[in-house]
Amino acid sequence: MKTIHGIPVSSGVVIGTVYVLSDSRRHVRRRTVAPDRVQSELARFDEARQSAIEDINQLHHAAEREMGAEAAKIFLFHVGALNDPNLNRKVRAKIEDDRVTAEYAISSVFDDWIALFGAKADPTFQTKVSDLEDICRRLLDQLLGARFDALDDMGPGTVVVARDLTPSQTAAFDRQKVVAIVTDLGGKTSHTAILARALSLPAVVGAQNATDLVEDGQTIVVDAERGVAIVNPDEDTIERARRAGERAASYQVSLRELVDQPAVTADGVRITLLGNIEFPEEVDTVLERGGDGIGLYRTEFLYLTSPDIPSEKTHFNAYTACLNKLDGKPLIIRTVDLGADKYTQERNRIPERNPFLGLRSIRYCLQNLGMFKTQLRAILRVSAHGPVRIMFPLITSITEFRQAKMLVHDAMEDLDDEGVPYDKDIPIGMMVEVPSAAILAPAFAREADFFSIGTNDLVQYTLAVDRTNERVAPLYNPAHPAVTKLIRDVARAARRADIPVSCCGEAAGEPDFAALLLGLGVRTLSVTASDIPPIKRLIRSLSIPQCERIAKKAISLDSETEASAYLRDRTRKLVPQAFDGRSVDPQG
Repeated sequence: MKTIHGIPVSSGVVIGTVYVLSDSRRHVRRRTVAPDRVQSELARFDEARQSAIEDINQLHHAAEREMGAEAAKIFLFHVGALNDPNLNRKVRAKIEDDRVTAEYAISSVFDDWIALFGAKADPTFQTKVSDLEDICRRLLDQLLGARFDALDDMGPGTVVVARDLTPSQTAAFDRQKVVAIVTDLGGKTSHTAILARALSLPAVVGAQNATDLVEDGQTIVVDAERGVAIVNPDEDTIERARRAGERAASYQVSLRELVDQPAVTADGVRITLLGNIEFPEEVDTVLERGGDGIGLYRTEFLYLTSPDIPSEKTHFNAYTACLNKLDGKPLIIRTVDLGADKYTQERNRIPERNPFLGLRSIRYCLQNLGMFKTQLRAILRVSAHGPVRIMFPLITSITEFRQAKMLVHDAMEDLDDEGVPYDKDIPIGMMVEVPSAAILAPAFAREADFFSIGTNDLVQYTLAVDRTNERVAPLYNPAHPAVTKLIRDVARAARRADIPVSCCGEAAGEPDFAALLLGLGVRTLSVTASDIPPIKRLIRSLSIPQCERIAKKAISLDSETEASAYLRDRTRKLVPQAFDGRSVDPQG
């Protein structure tokens, strides 16, 4: 019996039989063609592209019926990519200039796109890698007339174990046969995770080497509440897994009942529960899960999907789409956080050796004023139509914040001259993501309209730990006393200045840490849509005095290990019902 650890992304506990799905990627050899064959290769590409679009449209309609419109929108990205003029231009240029086959041109161009998205540290953009691989594979299937994987061999009770899954593969699974998914790669926002949740398939992703540890036909328990898979379990483990599965199913039903309930603590304190998004389409999911608005709209995707800097119209349309869906609920737009990615590094004559400590985020914007002011103008214009707030990322000094605010006022003056309406009192806030900002919080509180604590970077920069580096990832711990003390000080500074403070990092979506945040004085949490119901359950189960006692004890401990253990044990004792679907343990 061996246990494989990963990331839980779609709830449930099941017992099944392993089916290892082979890696779908393959190498396409470079083959040149005679000059008189170039037009023929261009025609092959056009025909393959049109056929692929027809197939994806059919898949999209089928996915809408089975999974709902929101999850099915993933396939609209595929159609959009295939219709993208830049993609088509590059493939056709490759065929014409290099005189290569259509399949090699497609493979080469998509490899470049995959490298671009894969190099971005933000997992949101890394998730697009599987989309691009899926589109590339579909085009090559059209050209070469072959399927990479056979999905028909699966029997009832199958647990699919794969290095990664494309959206098409996941959507094609027979729900009468496939009962769970385990993958080596992926994260909480990967499309495997999104589709697995839409299909109600328990899933564990990011298991690193699961495909090396299992064989076809083995019995496996997938505990997608804790993020583990147990291979060749004994009878006791199987029985405990059955009972855990029943509890998890009951827990999910209870969460759905909370959607329309307010996020109010047991002693009557209203907590604002917002959602984090990357795309306008995700607003619907946040609202469906009971969110009060959008606390973090990341805007980098507008840049990474285009070879050109997005226009003011592109920005305006994206923000308007969000605002229209929110129907009066707040929208907090984080200005673009570029710099530590391949997009900007490729545009540097001399790439930076350590871009995460270099010209990134607000620093990058302040040195690319045309691009920055284009975004600011669009945000201001949208603010005339609903409650919008501007949030600057990775502020490290008062000077940076003042410079950024000055550019907002410059954009306001330009709009005044043009007679364009906007909210003249639009709130302007900042993310607290580095120790310098946390330490200077009292000074920033006199200048900012609100704070949003970004635990992802705050933990990373405080502890000098790259959370994407598996060698040091265990050291990444938001419960570290140094981090919690910084959060406490930021909350205190905000309270004294009477400005709102929220937390929008991933840690806010963990029940243990959410209780700590409430105890430290944070009254707004912004989390991924899937985390809204369980965090609401926690909020409604605890009182603020209980949270304050938890925070006081946790912050007094000098060891992050002790603090984590205390938070885990204490919150589970106080509100076990908030963990019914997360604390199952088939091993005991």
